[in-house]
Amino acid sequence: MDRLKSMQAFVSVVQHGSFSGAAADCSVTPTMIGKHIKFLEVHLGTKLLNRTTRKQSLTEAGQIYYLECKRILDDIAEAENSLQTLENKPKGTVRINSPVTFGNIVLAPIVADFLQDYPEINIDFTLDNSLIDPLHDPFDLVIRIGELASSSLIAREIARYEMVFCASADYLSECGTPTSLDELLRHQCLGFSYGDVHANLALLLDTLAFDKQHTRLISNSGQALKVAALKGAGILLQPRLLLNDELSSGQLVEILSSDTPKPMPVHLLYKRKALPLKTRAFVDFLLAAIHRTKKEKPWL
Repeated sequence: MDRLKSMQAFVSVVQHGSFSGAAADCSVTPTMIGKHIKFLEVHLGTKLLNRTTRKQSLTEAGQIYYLECKRILDDIAEAENSLQTLENKPKGTVRINSPVTFGNIVLAPIVADFLQDYPEINIDFTLDNSLIDPLHDPFDLVIRIGELASSSLIAREIARYEMVFCASADYLSECGTPTSLDELLRHQCLGFSYGDVHANLALLLDTLAFDKQHTRLISNSGQALKVAALKGAGILLQPRLLLNDELSSGQLVEILSSDTPKPMPVHLLYKRKALPLKTRAFVDFLLAAIHRTKKEKPWL
């Protein structure tokens, strides 16, 4: 069995926390991942993982071997990148993680254009609203919305995330237009699910109207909430970039414009300044594309 592929499989298991996650990452079956791990354990004469039906954890030997495997794989990647830089021919896969709405509306068109210009670079594009660990999860680039905690990650602000209160004209005609945040508790509000975090804390919002206990509809999809608002189901608080077309056409009416949360920064995160050529190519392309987009769409 190819020891290098087995090392890659082992590192992927550690980073994803499961054989199934590593299998998806390596484009093989979980059974094959298990064979790679077994091969390494037999070759090394020691156990690398404590396995249960639910999860895997590293043994002491596994922890040491993981760090060495990661160092070796990083060295190989750096060597390949040096050759690509010498030939100025970036190739490989760039792995990107982004929140769903920003990824769908802003990043997806940029990714599609990038693939046209760089035929030897592939993109692994994951849209996910759950918090990941950018330092340890296997992504080259991560998009984060909101203020950042201090870390060793490199962060570049690329946009601002402006939130908007709005509702359909029919809803406002039937239920009235609130003039303060306090009045929202007397309205039907459509809440976005921030996992275990309450909406008022996630958005630094001085009302509980969008928290679970006060909403008839809550969803982790801003698109689903927008559809409900267009049907007259209630008041929405979502990013302007998701609502811009409906606000421009009058299908949705902006309200409480003086009470919206402070716009949040959107950051591009990566782990080190010296990026592989494939990743640097995408970063440069992304920054140029967003710069052009801002001229056309000043709300970004």
